Amino acid sequence: MRAAWKKFRYRLEWLALKAVATVIPLLSRRACYRLGQSIGALAARFDRRNHRVALSNLEAAFGDALSPARRAELVRESYQHFAQTVVDLFWSPSLTSKNYSRHIDVENLEVVQEAMKAGNGIIFACFHYSNFEWVAIAANFFGVESALIAQEFKNPLLDGIFVSLRESSGQRVIPRDGGVLRLYKTLRRGGHVAILTDLTIPAQLPTVAIDCFGLKTSVTFAHAWAHRRADATLINVHCEPLPGGRYRIVFHPRIEFAPDASYQEMAQACWDQFEPFVRKNPAPWLWMYKHWRYRPVAADPAAYPFYANVSPEFERRLEERAKNLEPMSSTLILEAVP
Repeated sequence: MRAAWKKFRYRLEWLALKAVATVIPLLSRRACYRLGQSIGALAARFDRRNHRVALSNLEAAFGDALSPARRAELVRESYQHFAQTVVDLFWSPSLTSKNYSRHIDVENLEVVQEAMKAGNGIIFACFHYSNFEWVAIAANFFGVESALIAQEFKNPLLDGIFVSLRESSGQRVIPRDGGVLRLYKTLRRGGHVAILTDLTIPAQLPTVAIDCFGLKTSVTFAHAWAHRRADATLINVHCEPLPGGRYRIVFHPRIEFAPDASYQEMAQACWDQFEPFVRKNPAPWLWMYKHWRYRPVAADPAAYPFYANVSPEFERRLEERAKNLEPMSSTLILEAVP
């Protein structure tokens, strides 16, 4: 009985999402923007559980620098940015090589063009800021093709819809099964891949501990591993909002790593390029997400969000960092790819 209900529910979810994917590309850009803003405002009001997470994250990251009223305002805006990102993903089939420049500006494209001349593979390290979904989708329109590994859904019927949306401009979604080998081969052939780098990964998996807003967290080092193993160029890129539902895609200057830099040091250097943008304009980051699931045993619990817990596995990551040791076998690295 439970299996039959689950199958029926999965089918209903697919039908609903299919309808959304059909209708939203028919909307004007202005209507799409208003829809995303409205959905985000409603979610901020009624999603009490994640709303509490977001408030706790902002308090831990900024302390008394933000008043309670300002934190509440930023949470609402963060919901709106994320809702807009989801709505815009469904609107992606309306983006074309002829109209994308009306909706998207590009900054520092010459950084990528210069790297492409060398012929090596390129890893684009991204994070969940503003419309991160459009970074790879739009890049195809200005000559920067890429592939990415996408997280599967519990409902497998939904995967095809999201893959189709993310491939709407011609980019390629790499299946998670065997994804590391495909990612590696793509880079060795001189191709480009995009990796999201700011999600908290379970500490029992191959991860590294980095500083994020002065707090410790556990993240993937897939981008650092691929940089070293495939001799690929690593370039940070993010998307930031502009008025009226427009965006700017920003490519960052290349980071020059020391030959003996550890995976942890490379992952830290990548985040250190992103954090100033979040500090300057916090709202577009995904504050509803549990960025700090772990806290060091020696840390003051009050300095971390309420949901943070101590973990023996995270303590091992901190010890590896202190001793400059590399994480466990990179053959398991796919488990730590967001």
